[in-house]
Amino acid sequence: MSETAPPPEAPVKAPISRLWVYARHHWRLLLIGGILSFAGGLTGLIQPLIAMDVIDTLSSDESLARPLMLLAAVVLVGGALSAFGPYLMQIAGQDVVLTVRKHLIGRLVRLEVSEVDRLKPGDLVSRLSSDTNLLRTVASTTVIGGVTDGFMIIGGIALMAWLDLVLFGTTMAMVVMVTVMMLVIMPRIQNATVDSQKALGDMSSLLERIFSSFRTVKASSAEAHEIARLEGAATVARDRGVTASLWEGLAGVAAWLPINVAFLMVLGVGGARVADGTMDVSTLVGFLLLLFYLMGPVNGLVASLSQLQTGLAAVQRVEDVAVLDAEKPAEATLVPTGSGPARVTFEDVTFRYAEDLPYVHHGVTFTSAGRGLTAFVGPSGAGKTTVFSLIERFYPITGGSVTVDGREVREWPLTELRGMIGYVEQDAPVLDGTLRENLVMAAPDARDEDIETVLKQARLTELVGKLPDGLESAIGYRGTTLSGGERQRVAIARALLRKPRLLLLDEATSQLDATNEAALKQVMLDAAEQTNVLVVAHRLSTVTSADQIVVMDAGKVRAVGTHEELVEIDELYRDLATSQLLAAE
Repeated sequence: MSETAPPPEAPVKAPISRLWVYARHHWRLLLIGGILSFAGGLTGLIQPLIAMDVIDTLSSDESLARPLMLLAAVVLVGGALSAFGPYLMQIAGQDVVLTVRKHLIGRLVRLEVSEVDRLKPGDLVSRLSSDTNLLRTVASTTVIGGVTDGFMIIGGIALMAWLDLVLFGTTMAMVVMVTVMMLVIMPRIQNATVDSQKALGDMSSLLERIFSSFRTVKASSAEAHEIARLEGAATVARDRGVTASLWEGLAGVAAWLPINVAFLMVLGVGGARVADGTMDVSTLVGFLLLLFYLMGPVNGLVASLSQLQTGLAAVQRVEDVAVLDAEKPAEATLVPTGSGPARVTFEDVTFRYAEDLPYVHHGVTFTSAGRGLTAFVGPSGAGKTTVFSLIERFYPITGGSVTVDGREVREWPLTELRGMIGYVEQDAPVLDGTLRENLVMAAPDARDEDIETVLKQARLTELVGKLPDGLESAIGYRGTTLSGGERQRVAIARALLRKPRLLLLDEATSQLDATNEAALKQVMLDAAEQTNVLVVAHRLSTVTSADQIVVMDAGKVRAVGTHEELVEIDELYRDLATSQLLAAE
């Protein structure tokens, strides 16, 4: 079993609870903004009552100065509160999104390699960008705005009941109709939003796929094919977005239509009652103003409920990441793990990448100890690169034992284990950024003298001299401004800068010409005098210089020895040495 973080609480909690988990750190700002917005809403409820006072004042021939000044003051104060309150909540909303993104970033970067292998990177990027952005409105104005609108509606209904019970009964019939329609529509909004966001993630994945192999797409004249696939994904995203918009539109109609019908019914019933003298004109006007005012809170509440469904869909997609297997967070500083070369031992190791896939290793056994160079050779698919992945604990072994310095790799804290290892991958990836940033990635505290040393070792001094800004030069997305050999040498220099106790080189010289290959071979031999170096080799010159050669075939170790010994005793190695291994000359 691999060492993973404890299962989060997310799967056993409702999404609305998770939304509060993200928002609770900003509750003060949300509360202040909500109180101000609520106070601004209360001024709206007061205005119809003041309007009634204005009408009564007109009928009594008294001065309108006092009620009009009061009405103006209430309007101004209400406007100020209604503007400042939402502003504070928007600030809190941005803070909530930042909290969610930090949580998600930490989770995504620490995902186990096996999880990233089976997922679509573009979809993960979509969860970090568009899904978290959906939470901003929901976490700020939607929840608090919905609660505020709910209180406004309750307050307005109470005032209506106080003014006239007959008209109140007419209005309540419409409220019940809105409630029933919302209960039917809201779940469909959430489901449609989940589908829409998933479609956007699929489209992002396709675009990421194109850019990650951009030159291959161009060289294959596959632009039209890839454009067609991307346009198809965009069409699906559009269709699902339209479906979500349809349900949101129906929610708006479900709120708007009953309220307007209620307005007409109140006007008719109230007008008749005024005509027969059972109701004052001021009461009818006040009731109509209240009803007119409540259109805003009702529409706001419906919009908040719709946005809440959208936000809960986004929360669910964010929380889906929380159940993925992730490694424990690394400590802030590397812990010293000893000195001298690290000893690596495989004992009857079996491994497969997934339960439904065939085994890659079928009982691999070997030992590499002390200073020296151990080379792994064998046909493609023999499992050579997988050896390095198991040492780095990118994947958990299925059976057997992998130990470093006599300790099972699964028992090592990841920071300590990987802190002693320098690793150069087969494709020698270089990240977007400056040359210095790439070199010091694994050794951020490296001194300039150390950097200068590894530049000389990796034969990069001339390259640095040609770059416009030296080490501070940007080297482009995936190192596109560098040649394949230069990228490989940068990766080797990065590994050497770490001063590793164990150096893993996966076909580190495969993209180098004969001159640079000979130079890098000398670098490996120099490093082997100080540490334990393991290399997957395809060049005969590298293999013949090794202190130990491990011959692998079909996931097994079939022979271990020096070049001279293996030529004598192993037919496969003899064949590889004479036909498949690349000679330096």
